[in-house]
Amino acid sequence: MNYLVDTNILLRLVDRNHPQHPIIRKAIRILRSQGDNLYITPQNCAEFWNVATRPSNKNGFGLDLEKTAKLLQFIERIFPVVSDAKDIYPEWKRLVKDFQVMGVQVHDARLVAAMKIHSITHILTFNVGDFERYRAEGIEAVSPQDLVNIN
Repeated sequence: MNYLVDTNILLRLVDRNHPQHPIIRKAIRILRSQGDNLYITPQNCAEFWNVATRPSNKNGFGLDLEKTAKLLQFIERIFPVVSDAKDIYPEWKRLVKDFQVMGVQVHDARLVAAMKIHSITHILTFNVGDFERYRAEGIEAVSPQDLVNIN
């Protein structure tokens, strides 16, 4: 299966002190051992950069540009980045209209549009509920905790 790795996973993966870090590492090992492919999008990279460079008093990591660039390079090495294909925008527009998406969840809809264009059927995320509406589109959200508990 093909998985998109959500930004919340990437952020906890690079933060070795986060309590969910070991769960994420184990979930990624499980998926890879099953022969699953894990990808990210340019949007994931931008969201990662946003949080990594945002001050810690504003719910960010407060990292400098050099450290952020190194962490992003690490992420790009372990997860291939799918292209920002021209078909993503019309698919995103359809999704936000069809599912009446508003506010911050428009970003999730764009990830789903990229998934559909690139034939990625699953998303590894801690926000499973945010993607529930897209089950009808063939998208399945999977929590790392659920993977670890099953295996």
